[in-house]
Amino acid sequence: MNVNEHEEPQDQGGEDAQVSPDAPADAAGVPETAIPELVIISGMSGAGRSTAAKCLEDLGWFVVDNLPPALIPTMVELGARSQGNVARIAVVVDVRGRRFFDNLRESLADLAAKHVTRRIVFLESSDEALVRRFESVRRPHPLQGDGRIVDGIDAERELLRELRGDADLVIDTSSLNVHELRAKMDAQFAGEEEPELRATVMSFGFKYGLPVDADLVADMRFLPNPHWVPELRPFTGLNEEVSAYVFNQPGAKEFLDRYAELLRLIAAGYRREGKRYVTIAIGCTGGKHRSVATSEKLAARLAAEGVETVVVHRDMGRE
Repeated sequence: MNVNEHEEPQDQGGEDAQVSPDAPADAAGVPETAIPELVIISGMSGAGRSTAAKCLEDLGWFVVDNLPPALIPTMVELGARSQGNVARIAVVVDVRGRRFFDNLRESLADLAAKHVTRRIVFLESSDEALVRRFESVRRPHPLQGDGRIVDGIDAERELLRELRGDADLVIDTSSLNVHELRAKMDAQFAGEEEPELRATVMSFGFKYGLPVDADLVADMRFLPNPHWVPELRPFTGLNEEVSAYVFNQPGAKEFLDRYAELLRLIAAGYRREGKRYVTIAIGCTGGKHRSVATSEKLAARLAAEGVETVVVHRDMGRE
């Protein structure tokens, strides 16, 4: 079951925008502590925006679906004047509001000038998964016009390219079902206190393709492959013997030390830039031995340094 089989690819979740364009857009006179936290949910049609929005709604966020980007500062202003009744706002922005989309960057600049804490969550998915989801509900892509579904997907990717680059969190839903997407959203937003930085360390196999939501990618194929050791082949990098074999190889421990040091430098920069989420992908040939063992070791290092860390083994068990 794919992420959108319980919803049409053209998202239906959240509350309809009911904001008057005449509402005041300036936050003057409102204490900065009263300004609500803001999450902007966007991404590909059919990738699960509605599911993500409903998850935040269940967590107590005030959700507004398909709000024109030019009205986002006004929505935040109204929340700031709600005397604490609207402390967290999630806004779904998608191609149904494409004639307003050019205003998004201007709205984001306005929010930054008003010191609004905002995050962008971008829902991504492969072309194959999106085509399958649209065909399953027999609906056209909102941008395909007289063309094919893939034409609409290509047009939407181009339209959203810059926004994807600015996203704080990218979630690839190609192989996720509804419950797995909700679990990812819960992991990022359900905590009572927001940590400085959250990291996902993901092992993967290069033969299955690069993770599209990775911020950083490391290649462990410079180490000997335990696959060619008969007594280790049936096991995974979670096995102590496999892990010991990997880290007894020349360069393995040095790599881990230096990569962890590099990540400290990068993490400090992410914090300064307000980036709260990072996905670190560790790859080997099949995603079973070297990448799994290294991901576990690296995640333990990050957790020991106070980084909230989740480990995902994307391709373990696929062989």
